[in-house]
Amino acid sequence: MKIARSVDRLCHATGLFLVLSALVHLVVFAVDGGPWDGPVSWRKPFTFGLSFGLTLIAITWVTSYVRVGARLRAVLLLVFATDCVVEVGGIALQAWRRVPSHLNMETPFDTAVSMTLAVGGAILVVVLTLFAVASFRHRPTGPAGMPLAVRSGFAVLLVGLASGAAMIARGVVLTRTGHQEAAYHSTAPLKPLHGVSLHAVLVLPLLAWLLSRSPWSERTRRRIVATAVGCYAAAVAGAGVWAVLTY
Repeated sequence: MKIARSVDRLCHATGLFLVLSALVHLVVFAVDGGPWDGPVSWRKPFTFGLSFGLTLIAITWVTSYVRVGARLRAVLLLVFATDCVVEVGGIALQAWRRVPSHLNMETPFDTAVSMTLAVGGAILVVVLTLFAVASFRHRPTGPAGMPLAVRSGFAVLLVGLASGAAMIARGVVLTRTGHQEAAYHSTAPLKPLHGVSLHAVLVLPLLAWLLSRSPWSERTRRRIVATAVGCYAAAVAGAGVWAVLTY
């Protein structure tokens, strides 16, 4: 238990560091200016730092409700935290070099960074999928509505991971066939689906936790969580339809 608490504190601190790094890059953007969109902008270290930081904090907290061995959970969280730092660090490095971070094969160094980010993405998928499987194998613990929130959050998260993998795969194909500029713009249709899906694992369990502090009955809290899950699923479905229509 002592090791688990130490790992949790480390992951929370790392997540907070990534969020702070995102805010620093937002300040840099305000001072330096430049485009907000496109493959080369301060938007990327800001949005990725914020997203990875919040996701790391969320996964660390949410997996405390998942019935998985303490040692396995600690190892997976350490791998996840390390990977988050590598991903955000690589994106920030390329932003400061004023070159694209993803799908950039212009030089051997850029290729190494791009491939590191791609491999890191694959590791993230594996770790998060293992946690998702664990949440469905054994009913998560927690207050009323939390089991549904955790399972639904992970299910939607898997949609986000799949959309991210699809973006990388299509971009790599275009890059390898000599369509570099098209590769940079090919991810746009899937970005809304990817962004919405990633944070269900934080939003839904957080709602269940907040409701546990309310005076409402367990039945009412479960209904509210179920309604929220339905609304989130509708939002994901809408983003999916948009992706199909604009892909």
